[in-house]
Amino acid sequence: MQNAAGPSFLADCPTRLTTEILADKWAALVLFGLSQRPRRHGELVDLIGGVSRKVLTETLRRLQDYGLVERRAESARQVEYDLTDLGRTLIGPIETLTDWAREHGGAVADFQESADRVAESAAHEIA
Repeated sequence: MQNAAGPSFLADCPTRLTTEILADKWAALVLFGLSQRPRRHGELVDLIGGVSRKVLTETLRRLQDYGLVERRAESARQVEYDLTDLGRTLIGPIETLTDWAREHGGAVADFQESADRVAESAAHEIA
């Protein structure tokens, strides 16, 4: 019996492409930020804490290249970004990941803190 996960290890597998898209630090946040309504660039900067204007522009362009976001310009000063129909199909999976993070994020943070303390203790023992 073939392992169902097998094809995802192939270089041209759509699973790898999806992982590549969502592995971008800001992509899921940008997509989720556009899930309620179209937004202007500055609105997204304000909505997504910590993203620079330059990085947001790069992320939006990549998402446009994947066909997930569209840029609408009524004029040079009136530019909005919105999800395409394809982009909207990712909102459910992003919400699922968000739910997982809310439920298990504390456990991950606790583990990281514990691992940091162990590493710090080991470094003191060596010194």
